[in-house]
Amino acid sequence: MSPAAGPGGSAQMADLGPRLLSGLVMAGLGLGMVAIGGLPLAVFVAAAVGLMVWELARMCGSGEAGLLAGVAGVSSLLAMLLPEGWGVPFLILPAFIGISRLDHRKMSFAIFAVLILLAGFGLVHVRGDFGPAWMAWLILVVVVTDVFGYFAGRLIGGPKFWPKISPKKTWSGTVAGWIGAALTGWAAIAILGGGSEVIGLSIGLSMASQLGDIAESALKRRAGVKDSSNLIPGHGGLFDRFDGMLGATVLFLMVEQVVGFPPAPWG
Repeated sequence: MSPAAGPGGSAQMADLGPRLLSGLVMAGLGLGMVAIGGLPLAVFVAAAVGLMVWELARMCGSGEAGLLAGVAGVSSLLAMLLPEGWGVPFLILPAFIGISRLDHRKMSFAIFAVLILLAGFGLVHVRGDFGPAWMAWLILVVVVTDVFGYFAGRLIGGPKFWPKISPKKTWSGTVAGWIGAALTGWAAIAILGGGSEVIGLSIGLSMASQLGDIAESALKRRAGVKDSSNLIPGHGGLFDRFDGMLGATVLFLMVEQVVGFPPAPWG
């Protein structure tokens, strides 16, 4: 009997073990790097950036995905290690090289490549400027958004958000993600301090993470692929797992100076 033919969806059960194992490995590596920080975290993030750009280049039809991944990884590391003003050009450089090398989907590659490098830079920036606890808060906002959205979408269902692009995403799951993010922000205030604006910021980051997920889904639809790659057993590609982090981290970089992070309590 094939896995797909078993009662209750045996194929999904057969995939559960590798999915859980790879998820635990990713979580362990991520938490370890967050705790260590510094150069090890920068190298780890730069390697992840390179892999995601490799997946992006392949979805955009590039035969030189390895070259673009190497350029992105090195550029990402330089942007993190150099003084910030000198590092900025390296966040953009891989997009220009990709445009010159690709025959199709040039702007899709350029936009996503810049977002990936900005997100990698932003994660290291959060860890260096605000410490591991606030970095954990940012990651948890994205994770809780995804978990609340997953279960609410399946338990409540209802109208679809954008069925042509993301057939499984519902409005109930979308709003549940915002609620989960608000609760995460409330918990962060209780544990780490800060004003009530942390809750609003958490909801905004949740929305940005959902947009990141939708944007990658749209790219995959155009490329005609289900997953960005098969790098992670049971999960697909690295880009599939971190598309939400891209949106949330880029938004955080944009607003953290405006709101004066972490926000002070009123009064």
